[in-house]
Amino acid sequence: MQKPEIVSAAEWDAALQKMLIAEKEWTRQRDQLAALRRRMPWTPVTKQYTFVGPDGELNLPELFSGRRQLVIYRAFFEEGVKGWPEHACRGCSMIADNVGHVAHLNARDTTLAFASRAPQPDIARMTARMGWNMPWYTITDDFDVDFGVHEWHGTNAFIREGDAVFRTYFINSRGDEALGTSWSYLDMTALGRQETWEDSPPGYPQDPAYEWWDWHDTYGEHQPSRWFGDPDPTKPDDPRPPREEGCASCER
Repeated sequence: MQKPEIVSAAEWDAALQKMLIAEKEWTRQRDQLAALRRRMPWTPVTKQYTFVGPDGELNLPELFSGRRQLVIYRAFFEEGVKGWPEHACRGCSMIADNVGHVAHLNARDTTLAFASRAPQPDIARMTARMGWNMPWYTITDDFDVDFGVHEWHGTNAFIREGDAVFRTYFINSRGDEALGTSWSYLDMTALGRQETWEDSPPGYPQDPAYEWWDWHDTYGEHQPSRWFGDPDPTKPDDPRPPREEGCASCER
């Protein structure tokens, strides 16, 4: 192993400051990509699909669980996959291990689900063993073929408008490696994080930055804090809202 240069703390900090310029550029490029995703056309899903969950059969609209958006990852857990029947494929399992608490997605009117071809008893046994709590359904028809995930893993995003369902985005291959946090999943959806700093089409639902954040077990129980430190006056793109006078829930 060829080690990098060993430098003083001051020299290291100077090198870090140079790197932070590149880091910020990458962050802004990522935000621009998410803005382009929110402007992707939608395509209607007119074919009927049937899934099986712990309580029986469901169609695709029912997988939304009453929410407006659905993100569904096709995981390879079925006969013939290495590790069957104790494990799903290693890569899909790593993705499942990295999924954050789904309550944060639910707070943005978004449902995350996994789907495989394994029967429900095998899914229930395997997810209990691995400690995974996201909804995990059984594919019974051509859903995986029709949405590009029959031979390789991938993540599809959908949105509901009344009774109509539309496909809005698709990520697969190494793109799946970047998913897992609540923000990464929201960034691939049609509505995004739904915060006012985002570059979204007119009329999209948006709240002040951070306003919706809460502990995963207390969503809906109280008004979340809106104060995360005073905004920096030298940074016009600082999304933090100012501290409100008399805000009982605002804490440093």
